[in-house]
Amino acid sequence: MRFRPRALRVSVLATTLLLVVVSAAWRLARAEAGRVPAAPASKTLPPGASTTSREGLSVTIDAMTAELRESPTNSTAAIRLADALLRQARVLNHDGLPLRAEAVLDRVLHANPSDYLARRMRATVYLAQHRFREALAEARRCRAIRKDDDVIDGIIGDASIELGDYAAAFSAFDRMMLSRPDAASYARVSYARELQGDLAGAIGLMSMADAATSAHDPEAQAWHASQLGHLHLAGGDLAAARREYLRAENLFPGYPLVRSGLAQIDLASGRPADALARLTESLESAPSASDFVLAGDAYSALGRLDEAERAYALAEAMWMSDTPDPAALERFRTTHKRAAGKR
Repeated sequence: MRFRPRALRVSVLATTLLLVVVSAAWRLARAEAGRVPAAPASKTLPPGASTTSREGLSVTIDAMTAELRESPTNSTAAIRLADALLRQARVLNHDGLPLRAEAVLDRVLHANPSDYLARRMRATVYLAQHRFREALAEARRCRAIRKDDDVIDGIIGDASIELGDYAAAFSAFDRMMLSRPDAASYARVSYARELQGDLAGAIGLMSMADAATSAHDPEAQAWHASQLGHLHLAGGDLAAARREYLRAENLFPGYPLVRSGLAQIDLASGRPADALARLTESLESAPSASDFVLAGDAYSALGRLDEAERAYALAEAMWMSDTPDPAALERFRTTHKRAAGKR
């Protein structure tokens, strides 16, 4: 299987869960009635405001931050803020925002350790930080409290797949699909099909996830379109891949996965200079390890081997320290035939 850039791969984990974790809060909170105190309703966000457009995310973050200044243990505001921060982290390629999300949830849980919804969201935050063992442990604690919460199957599956336990991951995804066939479930099973080499099945399921996503959730729509672009690219259909990436750009202008995806298409089309030009802006403003890998590939194709080596070394350094991700680092070294510690 070809190298999958970190931004795409990790998004499969955190994004599919965010598609359901907040929308399910009201339903699960009703089931919690009588067990934990109800959190006060959010009062600052304007009714009907989009929460996932670029502007909408900023509005939500500002509004929920204001609510938490007044009431630091407001669980509803903390969960909505954490959701918006994780989405914003993808949009801005900002790895510090999940840490902020963790902090607001920790404050709620310190005051009320039995707050199930905040605990479940914290497991999602751990996924976004690549803390997969902690995410799995938190999810299992949630499962001990609520055995019928299908969202927990998603977290368990996401963490298990990153820890190499595919049997446990696929079983969890199957349970989730049976209990709640929706965008989050379809996207997860799509990823499982991709890992098993079934690209046609993966594309079909990701298309179902795309169709099941609300038109009021442009960030998720752009994510699904980007995933379809990745899958078509992996299958060698460059025209379909380009179409999906451009659709993602239309849905959410400036979506970071689009630039990386189109750069991969440039490389696959024999246009490394175009790929490099496309990546320059992101590497200057919001560098990521995966984009440094793509830049290294472009430099290599252009015969600029010293610059390629520098780009690869920067990617390795980011995966080892700035944004630790041992699994992604190992995949990169395997696909690029690099020995550990090479500089």
